[in-house]
Amino acid sequence: MSDAAQPTAAEVRAAAEAVKTALDRHLAAVERRSGEDDPAVYEAFNELAVAAEAYDELLYDRYDEVTPFEIPGAEDALPPYTGPEEPNALSVLIRRDYAVVEPQRLLAHAQRIEVADDEEGSGASDTVHGALGVLFGEFEPDEIASRHKDFGLEEGDSTLWVTAADEPAEPGEWLEAPFEQVDPARVVCRFDVSAVFDEDLDDGLDGLDDDRDEGLEVRPVRIPDEDDEDEDDDLEPLDADR
Repeated sequence: MSDAAQPTAAEVRAAAEAVKTALDRHLAAVERRSGEDDPAVYEAFNELAVAAEAYDELLYDRYDEVTPFEIPGAEDALPPYTGPEEPNALSVLIRRDYAVVEPQRLLAHAQRIEVADDEEGSGASDTVHGALGVLFGEFEPDEIASRHKDFGLEEGDSTLWVTAADEPAEPGEWLEAPFEQVDPARVVCRFDVSAVFDEDLDDGLDGLDDDRDEGLEVRPVRIPDEDDEDEDDDLEPLDADR
């Protein structure tokens, strides 16, 4: 960055003061929280994340220095929620990535499935892409997620978005393009899982032994009021694993 484009010392100082203010507001929101899912706390959290990121960037640009903390999710935060306050329907969008690390294990499982289904000799399990079709045709995505190592797969990143709707979709309405009509402003909450979060933590926690789940990072973006009920357990119309 050229000297002319660098932020001034006053701008860095102002960003630092903004972080202090955001910290105070976040603590005040936590102290006044009305329940576990108080939206005021999450709003204060997001404001703190934005202020901290801005300060970190200005500090680096001006002094080639960084802060010792990082708040995940500030960079790609969703826009403010503008959907219905009392949704009559919801959609759950899920993406899970896998790497095929043991093709022979995958092929062997697919072949056993074909034998059990009296489809031996069909040839569907002779290739990796064919074996994947057999596997996902036999098991639910949640079972594959829990048994991925048995099938020669390795987990990658995953994300789950819960979106609000005014009315349930008509049967077959979105099947041709299930993810094209997603409005980020109607996302009620979002949860991401990625190994990158643990890598960041491990850099500063060498030698510490804990039992946290590998790669787990829960990012509540916007939580409904306390009276809202969680209804996403039984409704998963959008599943990228299929």
